[in-house]
Amino acid sequence: MTGFSGEVIFWLAAFVIFVIAELATMQLVSIWFAAGAIAAAVIAALPMPLFIQISVFAGVSLLLLIFTRPVLKKLFSRPPVPTNTEMDIGKKALVIENIDNLKMTGRVRLNEVDWMALSSGGEIIPAGETVVVDKIEGAKLYVSVAKEE
Repeated sequence: MTGFSGEVIFWLAAFVIFVIAELATMQLVSIWFAAGAIAAAVIAALPMPLFIQISVFAGVSLLLLIFTRPVLKKLFSRPPVPTNTEMDIGKKALVIENIDNLKMTGRVRLNEVDWMALSSGGEIIPAGETVVVDKIEGAKLYVSVAKEE
């Protein structure tokens, strides 16, 4: 029994490394190189010259990457899940700490929850003022003074 050649062992080791990299990242990139390494290992077992092994590795990896990655990305990608914060845009809130964008101060209370707030127009808004939520970025509300009705 002769066993595997050094080239076959190299390609099998490359396969294992690419699979581990894919499992670590889950980005659908390394898996194509793992498939290329298996194809190159088969070619190495025939035995074929190194330049053919490398060509098979590159060709199989590239073809799989080009033709199957977009399809799998579509299958496995999920649209962003909207959160309830979008429903807060347009609602009124009470300023509980002066809003001053230059000093990076300001808090508002919206639905019994305190939020960091910035003025959409850049003006200083004093505590006690009623504001309207213009947009939300992370845990920060951008607000403007509510017009009296």
